[in-house]
Amino acid sequence: MKVIVCGAGQVGFHIAQHLSRENNDVTVIDQSPELVRRISDTLDVQGVIGHASRPDVLERAGTEDADMMIAVTAADEANMVACQVAHSLFGVPTKIARIRAQAYLQPMWSNLFSREHMPIDVIISPEIEVAHAIKRRLTVPGAFDMIPLVDTRVKLLGVRCGDTCPLINTPMRQITQLFPDLSITVIGIVRDGQFLFPDAETQMFPGDSVYFVVDSEKQERALAAFGHDEQEARRLVIFGGGNIGLFLAEELEASESKLNVKLIEWNAERASLCASRLKRTMVVQGDVLDMQIMNEANIAMTETVIAVTNDDENNILSSLLAKREGAQRAITLINKGEYEALIGSLGIDVVVDPRNITVSTIIQHVRRGRIHSVHTLGEGYGELIEAEALETSPMVGKPLKEADLPEGLVIGAVVRGEEVISPRGNTVIQAKDRVVVFAASDIIAQVEKMFSVQLEYF
Repeated sequence: MKVIVCGAGQVGFHIAQHLSRENNDVTVIDQSPELVRRISDTLDVQGVIGHASRPDVLERAGTEDADMMIAVTAADEANMVACQVAHSLFGVPTKIARIRAQAYLQPMWSNLFSREHMPIDVIISPEIEVAHAIKRRLTVPGAFDMIPLVDTRVKLLGVRCGDTCPLINTPMRQITQLFPDLSITVIGIVRDGQFLFPDAETQMFPGDSVYFVVDSEKQERALAAFGHDEQEARRLVIFGGGNIGLFLAEELEASESKLNVKLIEWNAERASLCASRLKRTMVVQGDVLDMQIMNEANIAMTETVIAVTNDDENNILSSLLAKREGAQRAITLINKGEYEALIGSLGIDVVVDPRNITVSTIIQHVRRGRIHSVHTLGEGYGELIEAEALETSPMVGKPLKEADLPEGLVIGAVVRGEEVISPRGNTVIQAKDRVVVFAASDIIAQVEKMFSVQLEYF
């Protein structure tokens, strides 16, 4: 597949990285010679310097025979015009644009992006996606990650193992015997920054971060087995009233739950806007690093703080101060991947990576075959894929222990009708089953083929 990526920033770089790993023909356009040089030197992609919305630049990038355009420059308008030009002049079939300004996304203007006006097939709003991701994490306080799958019947959870975790120092093969009603599949363990694929002899140790797939109805039992029985927070404080903070507060109000929510925003004009749009949320104008402001927001009695300012350092420091003052849990927005390695030792509970969330949302629309959703995990760990099994798939019609599955593939769950099956060696997948798999980055193309009919390759 030939893909044009407009924008060589963090999101554009990681999209190009994902697609080039799978032998797609990728060209990246950006105005910055430095960014284009970096992406060309680092990845197997072609770089073009210029304005991504200009016809001559798009022509130089080979847009006339492209299958897809992904516009993720820093300017919404450049993304929109690039998609328009790609459609009108070059006939690009699929166009995806990142649009951050909420004014473009109001329901009353939804007709703007129709094929008759500005033909964009998929619109990604990072702020909305991040707010939704944070809201999901609030429902599972014992986990640092939560992804709903198969219409929420299955979930991927990420948890940290403490010293008292009942499952530590136990080989995987014994866990089912010791906990017969624990229907989970561990798909990966992060230890000392390295991602490990577990086998029958693998053990979990204190300090490990563990990703597992579980039937949603057995979620609480699974969390308890890992030593997590935290209660859902009722008192929240949001640090930052930007697009993410405001949208999250509005979402929480719309959920009609009995939450006590406060929001702290530095800019007086922005704080006033937040106060005018929020009905039940108390808005405090001030610096999130000011202890007097924290006391005014009653941080000591707060169960969860959510730091979503536009400054990583502010988010980290305010989270740590809040925890020192008595907040039980901190959810922290961090854009710079370099900081993630420090987070566990600092005591921050949940890291939200907007780049990873945006890339996951975009990659989901790139995948072919009977693939329903895609989520990237961590820094290049791999992809969690939800797909429909086809009769022609090598995993269908035989026990999994006899199927010739590639190394680096873990089947997390099989959903057949209303039944959720935790796969074992003798499990037989049937056609039309919904299958949740985790695949290492270097075998994504193979996995995509497993869920595609032959005609989709021509």
